[in-house]
Amino acid sequence: MAEVATNGQASAQGTAPQLVLQKIYVKDVSFEVPGAPKIFQEFSGEGSQPAPQVQLNLGHKAMDLGNDLYEVVLSVTLTCTLGEHTAYLAEVEQAGLFGIAGFSNEDRAGVIGSYCPNLLFPYARQIISSMVLEGGFPPFLLQPINFDALYAEQLRRMTSGGDAPATLNS
Repeated sequence: MAEVATNGQASAQGTAPQLVLQKIYVKDVSFEVPGAPKIFQEFSGEGSQPAPQVQLNLGHKAMDLGNDLYEVVLSVTLTCTLGEHTAYLAEVEQAGLFGIAGFSNEDRAGVIGSYCPNLLFPYARQIISSMVLEGGFPPFLLQPINFDALYAEQLRRMTSGGDAPATLNS
């Protein structure tokens, strides 16, 4: 099991695996309502408009900054459509700086591909929720995501030759 240092200092053991969360920050954020103000009349449920459809796209990337420091960026894009019109588009790039040392290449990839996005997701979820509500739409709460399963699926796709981003529809 990995030793998790909480104060940003290296362990005296030196070779024990360490994971240190150094910083969480918003790298980029965007909210668009391309059909405002007309879309609000359609979204209110008046008339015979179809139910809103929501598409969630997730992605993440990591950059090795050297000295066992990695920037991991979780990208969340939420697109809500009403019929053929886009009601809103919310995008967040939630990032974190992680000190990751003493892991094998495979284990480090798992930490970066699953554990780090899992830590970043609640922050991105809160931003999405706030933007949607402040954008004039009913509250929207993203459901929890199983990043372990997404990472396992990504590994399976990479070994079978495909590499498509994760997309969830609801």
